[in-house]
Amino acid sequence: MRKPAEKFDPEKTFAAANEQFEKKEYEQARASFLEVKNRDLTKKYAPLAQLKIADSYVKEEEPELAVAEYRKFLEAYPDHQYASYAQYQIAMVYFDQIEGSERGYGGAAKALEEFEKLKTLYPRNPYKDVVDLKMEKCRNTIAEYEYLVGKFYYKKDSYNAALGRFEGLLQKYPDYKGEPEVLFYSAMSYKSLGQKEKAAEYFSRLVEKYPNNKLSGSAKKEISALKK
Repeated sequence: MRKPAEKFDPEKTFAAANEQFEKKEYEQARASFLEVKNRDLTKKYAPLAQLKIADSYVKEEEPELAVAEYRKFLEAYPDHQYASYAQYQIAMVYFDQIEGSERGYGGAAKALEEFEKLKTLYPRNPYKDVVDLKMEKCRNTIAEYEYLVGKFYYKKDSYNAALGRFEGLLQKYPDYKGEPEVLFYSAMSYKSLGQKEKAAEYFSRLVEKYPNNKLSGSAKKEISALKK
């Protein structure tokens, strides 16, 4: 007589997969989690298995695959108790790509977008304390990139292009820590374009807002020269 097929036990399989995960046997763990995801009729462990698949790709430093799996989770279980975790993880995948303003711009821009989504969709998420700090770092990275591009144009004597970057930066990122430099080079760009009033306005803003900054002395001299 044929032995009846053993009933699938999602809890047992999930626990075994977790053990493989902890041992860093990520490929085998994924196969087991996938089985749980596809065969768990209770639907209690299937969502957790999907999350673990995504987590395994983070561990293996496969950011694109990780993001794709977290998005699958959010599409399937948007109201799950761990939905905010999945959204936070997507933002963190991009956040971890920030290595400096020149290379980190793309990661910072995507991370900022995903953190904003987290705050909008899951306002009661448990990451509120750290998210604002991480968003600030994203904004500073993006602003720093915009400044570097503006400075590049300035050095190439492309003053209108430089001002396009500087003006946009000042409007979008008013808390940027390098604002004195942006104000100074905005003023110098206007001066080079022969727009003395505009140049004086930006030099004055620099002196008034940052009287102790090293560029304020140069700005005062420029204001005096413009008045002659």
